[in-house]
Amino acid sequence: MENIFSAEGLFTIDSLISLLTLSVLEIVLGIDNIVFISILAGKLPAEKQKKARRLGLTLAMFVRILLLLSISWIMSLTTPLFNVGEWIGIHSEKWLEATAISGRDLILLIGGLFLIYKSTAEIHEKLEGGEHTTGPVKPANFTRTIIQILLLDIVFSLDSVITAVGMADHIQIMICAVIIAVGVMVVAAEGISNFVNKHPTVKMLALSFLLLIGVSLIAESFEQHIPKGYIYFAMAFSVFIEMLNLKMKSKSTKPVQLHQPRLKDKDQ
Repeated sequence: MENIFSAEGLFTIDSLISLLTLSVLEIVLGIDNIVFISILAGKLPAEKQKKARRLGLTLAMFVRILLLLSISWIMSLTTPLFNVGEWIGIHSEKWLEATAISGRDLILLIGGLFLIYKSTAEIHEKLEGGEHTTGPVKPANFTRTIIQILLLDIVFSLDSVITAVGMADHIQIMICAVIIAVGVMVVAAEGISNFVNKHPTVKMLALSFLLLIGVSLIAESFEQHIPKGYIYFAMAFSVFIEMLNLKMKSKSTKPVQLHQPRLKDKDQ
């Protein structure tokens, strides 16, 4: 770890392979981030959505770089802060290990709970609409949306940073991989966002993915590791089936319309 900032051995074939591999992994790990940003930005007025997506992804990049530059602090997050098992009188070593709560566990737990809450609220709003509202609904606040994106960026970045530390020996390679991945995501974000917003069933599927990721974050916070490969395979398979469904739909068939908030006037 102490040599991670060294430039020795930086310009080698191994380093190049490490950069390419890590860049691909960073892009894959960033897909859930794009989905979350797209859904949150979709609640803003149309003219502000692109700005929110780009700002959200730029913040994600800076958050990851700052976390990479604070590797010692990141590693210290794995040190247990307290043990729930001790509080309730558990003596089994195995269970005491599982019930130890670290800073990383707390971040993952809070992030997972927030994702589940946000996804459930979004699904309810889209399906039930303004059933419980009596007047016009204000458009989402730009600043509040960006703050939500920033907070979840920190949660999403933990896996990304830990993966980077495990795969590369140089901080320069890690930072380059993050910048490349975010660059690709900025280019792809608008297309993904437009596609998600255009197809209501895809939007429901994306929200379901966020629920799944929220559950996996909570499980991870309690040391119940769900292999990422299973989660990504389930998501990829679901997307594949949905693509087939969209392909088979008759062009004359109108998709189900999700409820949209009734905006007052122009964005404030």
